[in-house]
Amino acid sequence: MALSIQHIIPKIGAEYHGKNPDATIDNVSIDSRSLQNNPLTLFFALVGPNNDAHIYIDELIGKGIQNFVVTNIPKDLGGKANFLKVKNTTEALQQFAVFYRNLYSFPVIGITGSNGKTIVKEWLNFLLSPDYNIIRSPKSYNSQVGVPLSVISINEKHNLGIFEAGISTINEMQKLEPIIRPTIGLLTNIGSAHDEGFANLGEKIKEKLKLFVDVDVLIYNKNKTIDAFIKNSKTFTWSCKDRNADVFISKKTILDKTLLHIDFGDHHFDLKIPFLDDASIENAIQCMMILLHFGYDYKTIESRMELLYPVEMRLKVKNGINNSTLIDDSYSSDFQSLKIALDFLESQKHHKKKTLILSDIFQSGLDKEELYAKVSQLIISNKINRVIGIGSTISEFKNKFLNSITFKNTEDFINAFDTLSFGNETILIKGARTFEFEKIVALLEEKTHETVLEINLNAISHNLNFFKSKLNPETKLMVMVKAFGYGNGGFEIAKLLEHHKVDYLGVAFADEGISLKTAGITTPIMVLNPENTSFPSIIQYQLEPEIYSVKGLNAFLKISEQKKLYHYPVHIKLDTGMHRLGFQENDLPELIATLKNTPSIKVKSILSHMATSDDLNQKQFALSQIDLFEKLSSNLMQELKINPIRHILNTSGISNFTEAQYDMVRLGIGLYGISNDAEEQHYLENVSTLKSIVSQIRTINEGESVGYGRRFMAEKTTKIATIPIGYADGISRSWGNGLGFVTINHQKAYIVGSICMDMLMVDCSEINCKEGDQVIIFGESPTVNLIAEKTHTIPYEILTSISQRVKRVFYRE
Repeated sequence: MALSIQHIIPKIGAEYHGKNPDATIDNVSIDSRSLQNNPLTLFFALVGPNNDAHIYIDELIGKGIQNFVVTNIPKDLGGKANFLKVKNTTEALQQFAVFYRNLYSFPVIGITGSNGKTIVKEWLNFLLSPDYNIIRSPKSYNSQVGVPLSVISINEKHNLGIFEAGISTINEMQKLEPIIRPTIGLLTNIGSAHDEGFANLGEKIKEKLKLFVDVDVLIYNKNKTIDAFIKNSKTFTWSCKDRNADVFISKKTILDKTLLHIDFGDHHFDLKIPFLDDASIENAIQCMMILLHFGYDYKTIESRMELLYPVEMRLKVKNGINNSTLIDDSYSSDFQSLKIALDFLESQKHHKKKTLILSDIFQSGLDKEELYAKVSQLIISNKINRVIGIGSTISEFKNKFLNSITFKNTEDFINAFDTLSFGNETILIKGARTFEFEKIVALLEEKTHETVLEINLNAISHNLNFFKSKLNPETKLMVMVKAFGYGNGGFEIAKLLEHHKVDYLGVAFADEGISLKTAGITTPIMVLNPENTSFPSIIQYQLEPEIYSVKGLNAFLKISEQKKLYHYPVHIKLDTGMHRLGFQENDLPELIATLKNTPSIKVKSILSHMATSDDLNQKQFALSQIDLFEKLSSNLMQELKINPIRHILNTSGISNFTEAQYDMVRLGIGLYGISNDAEEQHYLENVSTLKSIVSQIRTINEGESVGYGRRFMAEKTTKIATIPIGYADGISRSWGNGLGFVTINHQKAYIVGSICMDMLMVDCSEINCKEGDQVIIFGESPTVNLIAEKTHTIPYEILTSISQRVKRVFYRE
């Protein structure tokens, strides 16, 4: 990409204001945090419900960026850069993508549907890449912003595009269609995802079909429901039920594979695919239809389809050996996904030292010299300390990377592993599937037992933005990361929140804050329950204590005066009815007298905590707390002549008492996907999934028992699965004895007998499962809310009880 500003201005309907009208750009960005931004970047300042990128423009100019698409020019910045002023920056990004897409003319496969889009896209890339130079959506970039960013990555060497489009409501697809401009349409499975955005199934189908208004051919699974909405004259259909389809398919299972028999006009052939589940079979058939449309011979189709593989669509963060952290992206290696992975590395780095293990890059559309020059520049921009290249091609260009070592193949790396040093660093492992980098991950991953708690970082970001959308633009946000991030992991969550630029982090005790500061967190951290003995450490690590008693205030003042501090930030806690911690109304005269003329400290905020914000039956009590907080905090501010941050709302308060936002709110359990409001729960995404495996399966006879105390007695022949997780891992014993269940292969398996320290047993008589199969302890089913309800506790207790011996794995879709 090398485009002049003057060429772009009319395409996006912009009004030019600037100092260099002859400027050119060679990349586009919407992320102010990306280290890949440079003077040739065109930055679109997007505006969301609770985020406005215009506030970062001054900072970006300081970093050398000179070209911006804006809705307004920030004060005092006129003349300091090129500004392309538009009415809506998101629409301008889409218009730019339409213009850019029209610069190229080659076949483009457009994919939409409810399920399977990303997997079909990745499989098509694998199946077609031997013959085409493919540009495709990275990861699942299929949104109103993701689609434009995908298309803008096209270059002159590409001769086939594969782009996916996702929508959540009406009037979205008509914006994406001219950006993708597909010539071949592929409609995947229509399911229940995003049903809430449509009046009915028909409305959803009609909206998705808008992607295909101008395609040369539309491929889909023929059925009467979809047929009724099809207006394209040329379709290419398949079915396992309707013989009127262009391609009729019958299937049967052979061991661990599915045999498909294909009837295509006068042609008949068989092919095997390495999957048994219905979703994978349907996705594979969609890919086969594209190959048939492209005219591939049956032997080629069969040989390539048999090599299909499970697609890992997530970037995972794992604990590595020698206090290292791994980012596992070991299943793809292309230029666009490398850029995304490097941004993710920056947002999740746990150590100053950063290592990249990288295989040969495929399907860039660039010649090798240009490609590896660009890769080198990416690595320099992202301040990677060490590069380990694996592959014959990257080895040829070793001289382009500082502090690098290369190996011809993965086997050579493994053989040399003991001579390499890894520790106290963040390691991004980024490789094409053919290099089998999972072997490298296995070498570098810290060895723990097979029970893991998976934390979805996308879901945390979604939930954060959901609650931010309820706030006034000026309202600050503190997020609670106490108790090991509500059981989900402290540092990793804190790092993501810092990436999202929250205003404060909250912890209960000083050691939690010290751990985060030591790990490199720079966001201000409030300690909500500091012990007087921790005050020296709080000061040493620049934490900010909550002060809730005269005794505590005097203790902190004594230390602050000894250390000759000036305006050290503290936070004054008022008791407005919780009666747990805080100054009461009759304490205020002494508090005010003590705070006057104390230059060593500064009241940064005044806060209180609500006792019943989640219970609207006690709304009057909550309102009385708010009224008392207003009274007491106003008195403090007036007497001390200060204007601190005020905050009283917690998660439930944000939703139920929005009028009391004051200057800041404190988000806690809601970030982790839990709400006590059933309606609100629908809008939150599940963050934590506790997984284990089936260790052993046995069959017991009628009258035989299971577990301690023989609390389960079989009434018939019963198949029992043992799962390696127990109450030492945080599973309450009250969840056993037939009350609770786990999920194995999408089916409920009820817990039988008592839960043991390290194991529990389930009845899997009606489930087709085997040893080693995955087990969901909680997540989508059963939910944490359900477990809490059935065991008569609260979701907080379920999450925070998960032992730290359970490995946490963080991932991003």
